[in-house]
Amino acid sequence: MKILDKYDAEVVEEKYNKLIGRRELTIRILHLGEGTPSRGSLKIGIGKLYNKEPELVYIRKVESKFGLSETIIEAHIYDSIDRAKLFEPEHIVKRDEDSLKKVTTTQ
Repeated sequence: MKILDKYDAEVVEEKYNKLIGRRELTIRILHLGEGTPSRGSLKIGIGKLYNKEPELVYIRKVESKFGLSETIIEAHIYDSIDRAKLFEPEHIVKRDEDSLKKVTTTQ
């Protein structure tokens, strides 16, 4: 599959946590000839892929493999913003909000 019509991606693991109301994802992204995608662009791309607003997507971890054009992403997609704010740590919420603002102001 493609994320943002730019990066090849593969969902390595996907679980739905009914108790919390979120989808938990591990995604492998190949970005040949480009740098690691920004968190903000990943939020938008994953949101489009799952038909969710980017504000419901939280990027937990972005880990690039040294010397390779491959990045492993851990993300949560919530059913509602209230559930997200209840379960996501404050620093993750703030970081993701800031990363989304950066992307939307540069477009």
